[in-house]
Amino acid sequence: MMSLISKPSPNLKQSIALPITGDSVNIFQFADDLGPSKIIHIYEPITQLKAIVVVDNVACGPAIGGVRMAADVTTEEVFRLARAMTLKNAAAELPHGGGKSAILADPKLPLPTKENLIRTFARAIKDIHDYIPGPDMGTNEQCMAWIKAEIGRAVGLPRAMGGIPLDEIGATGFGVSVCAEVASKFCNLDLHGARIVIQGFGSVGKHAARFLTAEGATLIAAADSQGTIFNPRGINVHELIAIKESGKSVIEYAHGDKLHRDAVIDIECDIWIPAARPDVIHTDNVNRLNTRLIICGANIPLTEEAERICHERHILVVPDFIANAGGVICAAVEYGGGKPADALPAVATKILHNTTLVLETSAKTGMLPRQVAVELAHQRANIARKL
Repeated sequence: MMSLISKPSPNLKQSIALPITGDSVNIFQFADDLGPSKIIHIYEPITQLKAIVVVDNVACGPAIGGVRMAADVTTEEVFRLARAMTLKNAAAELPHGGGKSAILADPKLPLPTKENLIRTFARAIKDIHDYIPGPDMGTNEQCMAWIKAEIGRAVGLPRAMGGIPLDEIGATGFGVSVCAEVASKFCNLDLHGARIVIQGFGSVGKHAARFLTAEGATLIAAADSQGTIFNPRGINVHELIAIKESGKSVIEYAHGDKLHRDAVIDIECDIWIPAARPDVIHTDNVNRLNTRLIICGANIPLTEEAERICHERHILVVPDFIANAGGVICAAVEYGGGKPADALPAVATKILHNTTLVLETSAKTGMLPRQVAVELAHQRANIARKL
């Protein structure tokens, strides 16, 4: 059942008024037996903080989910991301439910302004005890340190604070590489020499490229918000990562063709990895893809119809909450008191098992991999809910 938190923290206003995000969607249309449990909008007039929190399901335990920072996030997007976390955590058999939050602001704000917004946000969610925030697009371990200092709970913390820094070790990207290695066998693809294209060369994409090329794959194209860099002979991943970490775009890489941002969709490859925003592949552009395998590094990067079309075209799509669970598996290890050395082995074990299970079942039944994965996650969540 959907519930609302109406008691505001001091100097904060909370409501479910959809106009805070420009939404006109009726969020209740998405309610089902899993959730959402809470949808909360937060507004603080002094700092102009606008934020959304969705706690979708806590049957398996307190919800873990990232804090996204972007100016154009909607309530529907946050709900869909929270639901993806519910499915992801259930599929990975973690003792956590799913949640998500968003701060409606430019993540490139001056650091003091960004810190003030995030600390204000943290104080606003202090009493939402069944939500554990973590890093996401636009936030990092420093942001989690600010939140932990304010409310005493966060994951993805800096190593100096006893955390397992997700970006430093590349947990999500590592999980994507494990998933790709398993999935390649289901489409008769040799990972050694496989041509990789990554849409979104950020914290997930760069580590996926690093781990996959270490296994013999070749990165031939990468895109960010500024454009696409393409070199059919291969891109030096370490050099490209250095360019991104210096604050520049991938198009600053000197040894390749500079293309527009959406050209990344058209490049022929063996493995295509979306690692940016939701719904980048939809019915209007899905037929432009020329690949054999899609590993979803981002959350909900393909619409359901686009996944169905890929299935009909014999393009294997491993859904997000199976492929990119590495980050939350790592976060659960941290929350449970584990050490950095425990994180990647846990990621490898769970993603290898779940990817194999989903793809074997899909091959036997003809069901879309997402359908199989959703049924698996629902079964595990519902068992916990009944208990």
